[in-house]
Amino acid sequence: MTQQSQSPQVPQTESRLVGVRNFRDLGGLPAADGRRVRPGVLFRSGHLAHATEADTVYLDSLGLHTVFDFRNAADIKLEGPDVTLRGVRNVNLPLSDPADGAGFWTMVREGDLKTLRELLSEGRAEKRMIGSYRSIVTNRLVEHGRILRDLAEDSSPVLMHCSAGKDRAGLSIAVTLLALGVTQEAIEADYLESAAAHRRYKIWRKGAPGDGSDPMSPEIMALLLPLFDARAEYLAAAITTIEETWGGTERYLAEGLGLAPEQRDRLRERLLTG
Repeated sequence: MTQQSQSPQVPQTESRLVGVRNFRDLGGLPAADGRRVRPGVLFRSGHLAHATEADTVYLDSLGLHTVFDFRNAADIKLEGPDVTLRGVRNVNLPLSDPADGAGFWTMVREGDLKTLRELLSEGRAEKRMIGSYRSIVTNRLVEHGRILRDLAEDSSPVLMHCSAGKDRAGLSIAVTLLALGVTQEAIEADYLESAAAHRRYKIWRKGAPGDGSDPMSPEIMALLLPLFDARAEYLAAAITTIEETWGGTERYLAEGLGLAPEQRDRLRERLLTG
């Protein structure tokens, strides 16, 4: 939950970035027809608001065409806008409501121990996350359809991010990988990489007035952990929702997201190799 010092296990590309967490290139993942995701065209990360000058130079070197920022207004107010990258089209496409975002961050930053116990203990935090994943899949069809159609045309190389790069960006990446024919096992393996300590969102908390408790106590951190962790059951809830609602990926992409067969072909041609 708190910032971790980098270890020798941190991938080299990530070790270059100081103010951007949870960054990675999806290149190399196995996809349709024996092909793989092309390196250097599909990236994911946490927000770019705290990118250092050196981080910005590195991000500029990727030759990005588009950055999709899935944060809402409350997130951006808290963290700041993304740094400016040369020649990049920045698309703010919120995948959560600003009111929900403001309430979430107030709870995380200022909620006292009693409040956090009431809201998050006994599996309630996990249920909150599962509900959020299900909601994004069913309620953000227009946004996910736009992402795939943009990528099928001229929007790569692309970087997708939210705040932590785990939930909203994680689901958007998962949807993109489904359209590319990447197996669910490979999608899950990539998603779970966001659980690594060096990739997690760095949080801070205010002490609740009159509460007298340590705002960063082990119990409070344990209550908050499910909100900032990447867990297989969260992603599984999204995949199950697709199965239950549309009967499978093909109908979800075609009927739910409105992705035409020729658009899917172009998407694969742009983002796959081999």
